[in-house]
Amino acid sequence: MEDTKPEETNVEEQKDEENKICPEKLEEAKLKAKYPHLGNKPGGSDLLRKRLQKGYARVWIPDVEEVWKSAELTKDYRHGDGVLQLQLEDGKELEYKLDPKTNNLPHLRNPDILVGENDLTALSYLHEPAVLHNLKVRFMDSKLIYTYCGIVLVAINPYETLPIYGTDIINAYSGQNMGDMDPHIFAVAEEAYKQMARDERNQSIIVSGESGAGKTVSAKYAMRYFATVSGSASEANVEEKVLASNPIMESIGNAKTTRNDNSSRFGKYIEIGFDKKYHIIGANMRTYLLEKSRVVFQADEERNYHIFYQLCASGHLPEFKALKLGKADDFHYTKQGRNPVIDGIDDAKEMSTTRNAFTLLGVNESYQLGLFQILASILHLGNVEVKDRDSDSSIIPPNNGHLSVFCELMGVTYQDMSHWLCHKKLKTATETYIKPIPKLQAINARDALAKHIYAKLFNWIVDHVNKALHSSVKQHSFIGVLDIYGFETFEINSFEQFCINYANEKLQQQFNMHVFKLEQEEYMREQIPWTLIDFYDNQPCINLIEAKMGILDLLDEECKMPKGSDDSWAQKLYNTHLKTCALFEKPRMSNKAFIIQHFADKVEYQCDGFLEKNKDTVNEEQIHVLKASKFDLLVELFQDEEKARSPTGAVPATGGRTRLSVKPDKNKGGQASKEHKKTVGLQVKDYPRLFSLLFGVFDPKRAVQQLRACGVLETIRISAAGFPSRWTYQEFFSRYRVLMKQKDVLTDRKMTCKNVLEKLVQDQDKYQFGKTKIFFRAGQVAYLEKLRADKLRAACIRIQKTIRCWLARKKYLRMKHAATTIQRYVRGYQARCLAKFLRRTRAAIVIQKYQRMYVQRTCYKRKQAAALVMQCILRAYMARQLYKLLREHKTIIIQKMVRGWLARQWYKRTLKAIVYLQCCIRRMRAKRELKKLKIEARSVEHFKKLNIGMENKIMQLQRRIDDQNKDNRALSERLNSLENSHAAESERLRVELTRLRGAEEDAKNNANKVTSLLEELERLRKDLQNTQKEKKAIEDWAKTYQEEMEKMISELKEQNHLLKNEKNDLNRLIQEQGQQWTEKMQRALKEETQQLEYDLNEERSRYQNLLTEHLRLEEKYDDLKEEITFAVNVPKPGHRRTDSTHSSNESEYTYNSEFAESEEGTRGGEDVSKAILDMSLFLKLQKRVSELEQEKQSLQNELDRREEQFQRARARDDEEHKKARSAELEYESLKRQELESENKKLKHDLNEMRQSLRGSAEAGSAAPGSPAYTVLLDQLNASNEELEVRKEEVLILRSQLVSQREAMQHKETMTEPLPYIEDVQKLTDAKEISQAYMGLKETNRLLESQLQAQRRSHENEVEVLRGELQSVKEDNNRQQQLLAQNLQLPPEARIEASLQHEITRLTNENLELHSDDPKEYKAYRISMLRRMVDLMEQLEKQDKTVRKLKKQLKVFAKKINDLEGGQMDVSPGQTTDEPVHPVNIPRREKDFQGMLEYKKEDELKLVKNLILELKPRGVAVNLIPGLPAYVLFMCLRHADYINDDQKVRSLLTSIINSIKKILKKRGDDFETVSFWLSNTCRFLHCLKQYSGDEQFMKHNTSKQNDHCLSNFDLAEYRQVLSDLAIQIYQQLIKCMENILQPMIVSGMLEHETIQGVSGVKPTGLRKRTSSIADEGTYTLDSIIRQLNSFHSIMCQHGTDPELIKQVVKQQFYIIGAVTLNNLLLRKDMCSWSKGMQIRYNVSQLEEWLRDKNLMTCGAKETLEPLIQAAQLLQVKKKTDEDAEAICSMCNSLSTAQIVKVLNLYTPVNAFEERVSVLFIRTIQTRLRDRKESPQLLMDTKVIYPVTFPFNPSSLALETIQIPSSLNVGFLTRV
Repeated sequence: MEDTKPEETNVEEQKDEENKICPEKLEEAKLKAKYPHLGNKPGGSDLLRKRLQKGYARVWIPDVEEVWKSAELTKDYRHGDGVLQLQLEDGKELEYKLDPKTNNLPHLRNPDILVGENDLTALSYLHEPAVLHNLKVRFMDSKLIYTYCGIVLVAINPYETLPIYGTDIINAYSGQNMGDMDPHIFAVAEEAYKQMARDERNQSIIVSGESGAGKTVSAKYAMRYFATVSGSASEANVEEKVLASNPIMESIGNAKTTRNDNSSRFGKYIEIGFDKKYHIIGANMRTYLLEKSRVVFQADEERNYHIFYQLCASGHLPEFKALKLGKADDFHYTKQGRNPVIDGIDDAKEMSTTRNAFTLLGVNESYQLGLFQILASILHLGNVEVKDRDSDSSIIPPNNGHLSVFCELMGVTYQDMSHWLCHKKLKTATETYIKPIPKLQAINARDALAKHIYAKLFNWIVDHVNKALHSSVKQHSFIGVLDIYGFETFEINSFEQFCINYANEKLQQQFNMHVFKLEQEEYMREQIPWTLIDFYDNQPCINLIEAKMGILDLLDEECKMPKGSDDSWAQKLYNTHLKTCALFEKPRMSNKAFIIQHFADKVEYQCDGFLEKNKDTVNEEQIHVLKASKFDLLVELFQDEEKARSPTGAVPATGGRTRLSVKPDKNKGGQASKEHKKTVGLQVKDYPRLFSLLFGVFDPKRAVQQLRACGVLETIRISAAGFPSRWTYQEFFSRYRVLMKQKDVLTDRKMTCKNVLEKLVQDQDKYQFGKTKIFFRAGQVAYLEKLRADKLRAACIRIQKTIRCWLARKKYLRMKHAATTIQRYVRGYQARCLAKFLRRTRAAIVIQKYQRMYVQRTCYKRKQAAALVMQCILRAYMARQLYKLLREHKTIIIQKMVRGWLARQWYKRTLKAIVYLQCCIRRMRAKRELKKLKIEARSVEHFKKLNIGMENKIMQLQRRIDDQNKDNRALSERLNSLENSHAAESERLRVELTRLRGAEEDAKNNANKVTSLLEELERLRKDLQNTQKEKKAIEDWAKTYQEEMEKMISELKEQNHLLKNEKNDLNRLIQEQGQQWTEKMQRALKEETQQLEYDLNEERSRYQNLLTEHLRLEEKYDDLKEEITFAVNVPKPGHRRTDSTHSSNESEYTYNSEFAESEEGTRGGEDVSKAILDMSLFLKLQKRVSELEQEKQSLQNELDRREEQFQRARARDDEEHKKARSAELEYESLKRQELESENKKLKHDLNEMRQSLRGSAEAGSAAPGSPAYTVLLDQLNASNEELEVRKEEVLILRSQLVSQREAMQHKETMTEPLPYIEDVQKLTDAKEISQAYMGLKETNRLLESQLQAQRRSHENEVEVLRGELQSVKEDNNRQQQLLAQNLQLPPEARIEASLQHEITRLTNENLELHSDDPKEYKAYRISMLRRMVDLMEQLEKQDKTVRKLKKQLKVFAKKINDLEGGQMDVSPGQTTDEPVHPVNIPRREKDFQGMLEYKKEDELKLVKNLILELKPRGVAVNLIPGLPAYVLFMCLRHADYINDDQKVRSLLTSIINSIKKILKKRGDDFETVSFWLSNTCRFLHCLKQYSGDEQFMKHNTSKQNDHCLSNFDLAEYRQVLSDLAIQIYQQLIKCMENILQPMIVSGMLEHETIQGVSGVKPTGLRKRTSSIADEGTYTLDSIIRQLNSFHSIMCQHGTDPELIKQVVKQQFYIIGAVTLNNLLLRKDMCSWSKGMQIRYNVSQLEEWLRDKNLMTCGAKETLEPLIQAAQLLQVKKKTDEDAEAICSMCNSLSTAQIVKVLNLYTPVNAFEERVSVLFIRTIQTRLRDRKESPQLLMDTKVIYPVTFPFNPSSLALETIQIPSSLNVGFLTRV
């Protein structure tokens, strides 16, 4: 624990320091200074005392722990009292003693309405406790880490990741004014970006703070904002490189400290460059104040730089084996902190990230390994052990392992490095001495070398990062981000803290000047005096440090002294500054320290180490050893040693040392001054605009310290010295209208405010009137707020009095009315009781009568039921006995049949296995023989021996090859012709065979049916006789059984009664469970339906997003094509790169020829050296000829190879023939399946016939007209019809299957690889050519033999087919004879005979198929059944199509007849010459087909006049909606009518492309987009309505059905048009969003629709947009007018009502999402009154929906999140019941949104209360089980998936009249 006394002293000193700006002589003056709104008024002291005497007066008092505590006065304060009686917030009483010397009163607290403000300058009382309390409330209660303080953004590090940095937040802040949104780092970045673009001035952001405050993270967020908002001008992803530099710089410049695990130990300034379009083009980085001492030393619980630990963690990788690394604990430089591991950080993964960042920035792998090699050598250097040789010298033991590794890695000699680590060189005027140094100096020299190497490496990496981020494009402007240490003070402060605080002094001076300048500019702009403003200037402190004979000057002088020391330097400081400078002090108990009074605090610096750190000496000989290294990267680091500088500005020094100095050398002049400015950050003075200062997690002591250190209180002081509170006249009038009387309100707002202020505040010095604003001194706003609260309090009391009176009177009237009502009801009750008694008496008699009747009836029913039960049981027993007898008899038969079947199956399997084994053995022997023959035929050695010496016969062989090729071609042509003729003959015979077989099968089926029916009838007669015999036996047994049953009846009755009761109970239970299950299933079905709808919408959304992306890519592709076309059409002189696949000669020739042509076009008059050009062209052409000859030779080889491949293809023809044969077998199997299905169906029909025959047995025979005859005839006819349909389908399927297989085989043949290309190209030797020739001859012989064999096989097949054809013809003759015989029979016998013949035939075939293989037969039946189901479905579809086509055929035949009848004997010439009869005129109008004819060449004119040059406004107002769509469709109908597919395709393509073109040209015009959305949908509906599909023809008239398309199915084009409509819809939504976006926030949030409900709160320097409607400000009426405009335009264009509903729903979603997002990011909008305004605005939108009949479109539901947010602002927020109500009410808001609104809730009036932290935690606890997205903001870019419901038109096409204004007179009506 720290001592409390010094802290108390510091608080008092701070309080005194704050009061320095005020007069201190008189108490009255002090009171004026502290409470300026009271000081100069008449009687101001009395008023001040009264203010302090009030019970509600609250003050701030100092505290040791919390710095400041809040207290309330409990006793009157009188002038001269030395003690104040106070009560703390915890109820504790306290006596606060006033200082008897100054008698200063404590600070007053701000009103609660001002607590938690976004801007600290908006506070009425500006002092330290008010600032501290405001930050605490925002951070602890509202969870807000950002707060404005004038131009400063104060941020508190929460030490956790917050969801406020996503892309949605970036988009929300993009384009917004800085004061319009809540404080955020993105707002600062947006302001810098906007001012850079608007003012064209460079900007800078300073990020400062203590270690762990979050400076680096804030700087990264700012850079990420720039990268996201601006993007990159090129495709090199510059913004990714800028962000990728962060991991590198963090790894080499960040380390773990006691306060921060990732503390930046250097300052950096990054300039992000932008081009003229303000896209990121590059960046540049400068670094400052690198903490090199951390390389060799770390305090406890701290680490070295991250890169060392990452390297050690990755030492196991193969590429790092040579570095000989170990764990971090093995090295001295990484184990001093004794905590090498950071929780949650994997150094190996971080190493991978660092390497990836290096790669992204262009540092290749070799350079990376070199960097890691140097870093590893630094670690090994730290482990080099130095031992004492004697008191003045030291030595490194020989063969030191770590030094050997260091020398090996660095490429230096071991002897030189070990020598110069323990020695140094001294130079005099004449001689040079080498002197040993003691151990301590040697260790310091080793550490200095390590630091120097690391600093060099650090600078090298920074330079290469800058090179990677550098852009060749000229930089137009930049934004700088300065990330540097804040003011630091520790228990022990040394040279590093001195440099940091010196830099912060310079920054604070620039900052103060900038704030003062902004204040002056504001006052001058408003034309008010500003001379009274004064502020603290820290120039004396800066002079103490950097002036002549200052601290730095004396330090440099002492460093130059031969025996200079820290003690002597300290004495010089005391002698020079102790008595002359008030800011310099000497500690009482130390002679080696000094104290400087900085702007933030007093800091005591220890002098030890100042000289050594300022010198930063490195042994020059060690540097020479490193320069002589064989390691290239190391030499590169030290190659410019004289010019190189460290981050603190190195200058060369004498004496063999390299010295670094903080203060530049004065002799350097301007250059040194420039470097000095770079070091301390003075460059910010030219373009400072925004500052961001951060401090750590909220701790009052550290917070106050950082507030002072970061200059926040200086900003407060400067603001408090002037007029910190500013109001516009309209805002002041709106807020304090309650303080005015009606007579004070004038039309001139400025005069009204002046008159009121003169009455309220009599001291005119407390305010000033500007041109547009009123400026107030500190405290005046609090005074006005008090007056306003008093006035409102009095008004509330009066309202309460009136309401209580009204409530009491209403209560009395209710009691009086209740008494009379009770009397009336009591009397009525008594009368009803009497009537009830009389009715019950009468009812009792009636009940007795019916009860007796019921008893008798029940007894009778029981007896009847018992008799029925006995009969049922007896009959069941008899049936069971009969079943037992039958089962025993049939079981023996089944066993016999099964055993026989099993034996036959075993025999068949054995026989099949033996045959298969024989086949395998024979196939194996054949393969062996074939392999031997192939080897002998292809033996290369054999041919070589036979053809030795054939070199001279090459040309002869070549000629023979050519002749042979010609023969091969002739043979191939003959073979093709033979194949074609054979295929045609085969197909013809096959078709004939199929037809005849079908006829045969039909005849057989009809013949076999009757025989089976007769056999079945005979068997049934025998069964009937057996059944009659058994019936007699059963009747005898039944008599005995009946007697036994009667005995059991009595027992069964009793059980039946019990069972009935159980049954009733079970039925009731089942009903209840059924009802529950029904409800459960309904709920599940509903949920499933909702899920399916959600999935469908998601799928639609994904599809439409893909369409949007496709459209964007198409536009990008078109733009690129235009750019490429432009680039190609504008040739540039010089060399052009060509494709690498072209030869160099060809590219040169192409280039020179093109260049020559361009030269002729552009330089026709210039002289060109033609001789040189001709010679070069001749040489190139000669080379080209040689290349063409080589190409010719290669083509010849390719031709030979193709011929050889053709011969091989011939061999595959046999296989194709076999496959065709297998297809025929499959066809046969399909026929068998079909016959089996027919057989099954016939059996079913036979059963039906048996039943009908059995029912009418008495008729004897089936006579015509009898039921049996009718059933038989119907079934036979249906069977025949269905059989014919099935045959046709099977044939079609079989032909399709064969054609597909042939196509696949042909494709495989064509795509087969060419395996012998290389072999042919390698035949260069004569022997090989001769061998190839011989092989070719043998191949030809083989092909000829195969051709002959194939011809013989074809002839055999033809013979077989002819035989089958003959047999089929014979069968056909037999069938015809049988049919003739049947026709001679009477109708009854004819049907029986044909049916018997068919059944017999089918049964025989079925038995043959079943006897082959029962298992295959079963599988065959299953597959056939499945196939039959598919065929049935296809048959139904085909039947529909046939019926449809028949209808159309009839319609067209009728039309043709009409046309022929009307135009009979009339030629075209006579039609024009002869007068038209009047009767024909109405006929032609009646017969108008609704088509428009146009010529092909008029298509462009049609598209141009109807689409490209059409003005939507004239068409929408004067003509029918959708007229262009109707005209285009009528043109399309004519193209379809004349069956011109090219014309149809061309017209549709032109229409689609033209619509896209006009939308691309005028896509930002809502009227144009809406017009073409309506017409595109109408065109799509016309395509559906007249497509001929039944689903779209339900609402058509007969005439419209006649107009359907007849030749083309345009379903695919309907999908294309649907996609086009989706794109137009999305374009419409974007256009609408761009129009609505600027109106939403102003109209829905900022504008006060209900005047006077919400007042404007006091604001600070960050002024927000006024909520009062000025000229040009959007209001809710503006939004509604715009919605009316959208709606009327769409209605005029004839947009479908369903589509209008979807557009309105999207509009309302955008309004709700944008409003809610701004509400979540604006604390000033989260209040009770604003909730009322929002609900009123939403109600106006709902009223608009009701007026337009759009309440069912779902638009209201999209506003539900906004409605719930407004309700959340208005509901009570205190108890657990309130929390439960909020959770159930806000089901459309996410948990993050609810908590955000509660955190942001801000009281606007004094009567409202803030939401407690406990209540918010209760809400979070109740909502933690919700499964929802963690995203805070709603996605405003979401577009609901659109659908286009079919909307047929009732307009007849023939009635449409085309106006002349469309300029389509070239169209002709048909």
